[in-house]
Amino acid sequence: MARPTVAIVFGGRSTEHGVSCVTAGGVLGAIDRDRWDVVAIGITREGRWTLASSDPADWAIASGAMPTVPPSDEVVLPPFEAGSRAWRVAGPDGLRELGEIDVVFPLLHGPFGEDGTIQGALELVDVRYVGSGVLASAAGMDKQFMKTAFRNAGLPVARDVTITAHRGLEEQRLEIEALGLPVFVKPARAGSSMGISKVSDWAALDAAVADAQKHDPKVLIEAAVVGREVETAVLATAGGLLTSPAGEIITGGDHDFYDFDAKYLDEAAVTLLCPTSLEGAVAATVADYAKRAFLAVGAESLARVDVFVTDSGDVVVNEINTMPGFTPTSMYPRMAAAAGISYGELVETLLTVALERPVGLR
Repeated sequence: MARPTVAIVFGGRSTEHGVSCVTAGGVLGAIDRDRWDVVAIGITREGRWTLASSDPADWAIASGAMPTVPPSDEVVLPPFEAGSRAWRVAGPDGLRELGEIDVVFPLLHGPFGEDGTIQGALELVDVRYVGSGVLASAAGMDKQFMKTAFRNAGLPVARDVTITAHRGLEEQRLEIEALGLPVFVKPARAGSSMGISKVSDWAALDAAVADAQKHDPKVLIEAAVVGREVETAVLATAGGLLTSPAGEIITGGDHDFYDFDAKYLDEAAVTLLCPTSLEGAVAATVADYAKRAFLAVGAESLARVDVFVTDSGDVVVNEINTMPGFTPTSMYPRMAAAAGISYGELVETLLTVALERPVGLR
């Protein structure tokens, strides 16, 4: 029998373009090429879908620089109608067939991909894909609505104020100051800690908001929670939701919190403990909250849920990531490994489940 074909889609228009490329390199290196035919589709920063290298080495961080999808004079075209699995390539020499693609693994991070947009595009033409659907992806990307879903599910979250085009900084300044110092200022719809600032003096608030708005005009200002940063991998299986042993992030060096540089460019300043040590009742609460957060946004397939564990043992949910970083050293694969699932097995499971996923309304 012919091998199924998977398209790895990565890059994209968001500020997390490079992170997405690194994630793609990890997955490309883990796919069993005897089991799957692989097509790499890179989306340039301008939004052009192109054929890309499927060599994992081409998508590694080199000399502190993130990889990027290069420009191309060809463009990849998804199916023209529902029911077709035929993809095409248009270029200077005209239109040619790329072949049939059975399932897409969208490894885009941030807006224009992880936020439900590519999921909606694939749904329009009945293309199967890995990960959450449109609504869960959108809710998981928008911290305001994510936290609304968590609150409605009875999950504890930090107090916050959201700045939008209709309710700006000045008219909410008193509400913001009532949060107390310090606060974290975050782009509402971005990831990889881009644009996040810790504000310990109200004089720095305006600049922090302006910096966050470089990534998203919508900004979340959140009361700081003092505690351990703990994460859990959630994997949807035929037997139900599987939660991994918890992992913990310990940040040192010049980093006041787990920012972008600490995540990707200064590994020596970060310790990732997986599994980490939690008291039994606390560990059970962390696992329970991870499942409840997954269900609260209607997630599918996989997600990483991040929480804070305070000195008193309270657990506060921070966020859910419906397409977490997926390099072999990222926390999600490491936590899955702690649950007895290797990186290759994890990728195989996600692809196999997606291949069997029904199309249309589920």
